Amino acid sequence: MSVVNAVLTPSYEADAVFEAVSKHFEVLNVEGDLRPGMRILLKPNLLYGKKPEAGVTTNPAILRAVIRWLTERGHTNIVVADSSGGLFTAEYMRGVYAASGLRTPGIEEYLNRDFTFGRRETREGSATRSFNLITPVLEAEYIINLPKLKTHAMTTVSIGVKNLFGTIPGLQKPDMHRRYPETKDFVRMLCELCETVHPNVTLLDAVDSMEGNGPGGGTVRHTGVTLCSRDVFALDIAAVLFMGLVPSDMPHLAAARDMKLLPETVSVTGDDLVPCSPAFRLPDALKSTGFDDSVPKLLRKPASFVMDRLLRSYPHVDRSKCVGCGRCAESCPQKIIRVENKKAGMPRRGCISCFCCQEMCPVHAISVKRGLRGL
Repeated sequence: MSVVNAVLTPSYEADAVFEAVSKHFEVLNVEGDLRPGMRILLKPNLLYGKKPEAGVTTNPAILRAVIRWLTERGHTNIVVADSSGGLFTAEYMRGVYAASGLRTPGIEEYLNRDFTFGRRETREGSATRSFNLITPVLEAEYIINLPKLKTHAMTTVSIGVKNLFGTIPGLQKPDMHRRYPETKDFVRMLCELCETVHPNVTLLDAVDSMEGNGPGGGTVRHTGVTLCSRDVFALDIAAVLFMGLVPSDMPHLAAARDMKLLPETVSVTGDDLVPCSPAFRLPDALKSTGFDDSVPKLLRKPASFVMDRLLRSYPHVDRSKCVGCGRCAESCPQKIIRVENKKAGMPRRGCISCFCCQEMCPVHAISVKRGLRGL
């Protein structure tokens, strides 16, 4: 049985967050894991540089509370590290740190300044033989995974497992999308990556979450809770149920089930975890083709089934909003996006519908359109 602890955390007020972190770590006996001088990695979600209230990144209050908890117990060999959706360079990451509110006392002194990477082999039988991982992951003796609760246009949700995609350096992440263009293969890769990184503890920031067109362009939703577990898959199951969604509908959890990575049972301790009502809104890219009352009720489900297989979702740029920054072209695995006259052009031919472009657009200029497959 895997334990997920829930603590109602109504705000990012420092004492409230520290109290929540302390409760989580006491229940899981994290202190019993640690020894003097241990190299501890804190892995937040830093998708790209965005102010904390936008709900895109792990809130600084969570990081500050975890660091405070560790340092009060004499653990100072700490590094806060992530590889965001852009370049993995000192200059780029300094901008991400600043925009995300991390260049502040209590966090700044622990920010990663090593932008190298290395290779780690996966277990025998994995579809992915090895992963390139950022050096702080390779050197860590203890990993605390700090995801943000969000929806995701390709994987439906971005929680604990998806957060570990940020351990792959910089623009090597689009390469992984190119290698695994189908969702079922991509999420299997994520599960293998999770096995390889193997976080010791996962603490979820669900004080303010994101629904709709996540993980970067959705709507902030106050959900007022933090979750923590030693089992990242158990935490994702509990979080999906909290979102009002169905775990078996989540591609990465279906893959984890087939790989026998899911716990037999999940026990939620601590505060009552009441599912959100209404359930989290999903990204436009995942919406099924629906039919109104003009179609007989008995035919609506099979008609939707057929149309969902005839049609495919594609990214579409609103040229009136586009500022020509090039983030979409930089993140495109297929390298088919071109920026001309300070406007992005997105051809459908060659697009694998990974929506990395929508994910990385800082001005939310990219929406989802549907068209016939193959055109």
